[in-house]
Amino acid sequence: MIFAEYSQYDGLGLAELVRRGEVTPADLVDSAIDAIERLNPDVNCVVQRLRDQALREIKAGLPYGAFRGVPFLVKEFGMHFKGMTTSAGSRLAAGLRFDTDTELMRRCRAAGLVTVGTTTTPEMAFNANTEALVYGPTRNPWHLGHSVGGSSGGAGAAVGCGMVPIAHANDGGGSIRIPAACNGVVGMKPTRGRTPTGPDAGIFLWGLAIEFAETRSVRDSAALLDALAGPDDGYFYVAPPPRQGFLTAALTPPGQMRIGVVDRLPGARAITREIRDRLGDTVKLLEDLGHVCEPVKMTYEAEIFNESSIRLWAVTLGYFMEQFAQLTGRKIGPKTCEAVTLEVYRYGKGLSGLQMEEAMAWQNAVSRNVGAVMREYDVLLTPGLARDVAKLGELDQNAKGVDMMGWWNQILQGYAAFTALFNTTGQPAVMLPLWQAKSGLPLAMQFVGRLGDEETLYSLAGQLEQAQPWASRRPPHYA
Repeated sequence: MIFAEYSQYDGLGLAELVRRGEVTPADLVDSAIDAIERLNPDVNCVVQRLRDQALREIKAGLPYGAFRGVPFLVKEFGMHFKGMTTSAGSRLAAGLRFDTDTELMRRCRAAGLVTVGTTTTPEMAFNANTEALVYGPTRNPWHLGHSVGGSSGGAGAAVGCGMVPIAHANDGGGSIRIPAACNGVVGMKPTRGRTPTGPDAGIFLWGLAIEFAETRSVRDSAALLDALAGPDDGYFYVAPPPRQGFLTAALTPPGQMRIGVVDRLPGARAITREIRDRLGDTVKLLEDLGHVCEPVKMTYEAEIFNESSIRLWAVTLGYFMEQFAQLTGRKIGPKTCEAVTLEVYRYGKGLSGLQMEEAMAWQNAVSRNVGAVMREYDVLLTPGLARDVAKLGELDQNAKGVDMMGWWNQILQGYAAFTALFNTTGQPAVMLPLWQAKSGLPLAMQFVGRLGDEETLYSLAGQLEQAQPWASRRPPHYA
């Protein structure tokens, strides 16, 4: 049975209806699949629909977790479940099948989430847009001619258009936060080491990447992190445990905070006038709520930040590509990989171990610089993006003649200029859809906490969600 009010609820709201017996988990699966079937021909964010698998999980008995019966989608890169097939956004890996659940997937199941499908990603998750050749473009539910962001673009679009209230995502340079900004949803990148990476990975993308989710509400994000956080067997590093709990923090108004406002980072483009105006509106909102805001200037060397980051990405992508080639029997080349991906692969193949050690030293220098700034502030505020949401075709991973550093500068210095820094530092950062641009597309702001302190971010995010609510804003393409 399809539940007509399905898309009006967040995940905890749906789970409460299940707990009270007003709907069944099977009703919610049917409602999610119905929404996917109606919207996906336009939005193109879901790759596989898994209704039968979801109903078998329900029949076998669901755990009594916080999200019991809530439909959920898994990105086709990173976390995976037993029997899942994927392409990782690439013709090279198409049809790859996993034989096990990752630890994070096991915890998602324990939380009661029911997987109803998989979502699109750019090739090898290496884009701030989601237009992989293997899927075709994923389109923004607010305006089909615009990007959904990346690399968790399919997840952001699916939550943004009401297919599901929660979708798996991960973030190595902004890949949770950029789609949140583009699709008008909540995107928390937790502290490095907060969520498990095992058993497949230890230090995911040299410590830049973290697994989590896109959500419709702040409380869903906080409750989900309560369910998923903590070390797994053989972990390399782990974030300190929360003082009380993330959901408790999200429901508790913060005291007065000192907030540093960053409107430009070294080497990055200047923000547009509209974004500057909305940043000013955000400062006023925060001051009206009793917080103290003041401008902050970062002074690290942009050149070593960019060069060290691309080295880490290039080696990791190259490793994954060679693993995929071995597993599928396909050759790495222009018939299986997009042009920019191949350029990055070739660069990574030429790097030495000494150059990688140098890259980590440079990353450390940048991180220590930012850490010193954070001594003075509870939270940093930055714009979500440096400019308006990109149109489809602007961030083309298969563009011929694009050099590797030109690509990096285009996506992470000229577009998503405020996200990758906090993958280097490992700090928690949340994207909130506080505003709407003149174009009608979402216009988000990013809030960055001290290392290990998601609770402060959730407390502030919960306050802002009440003061500047976004739940009633719905895109034209909505379930």
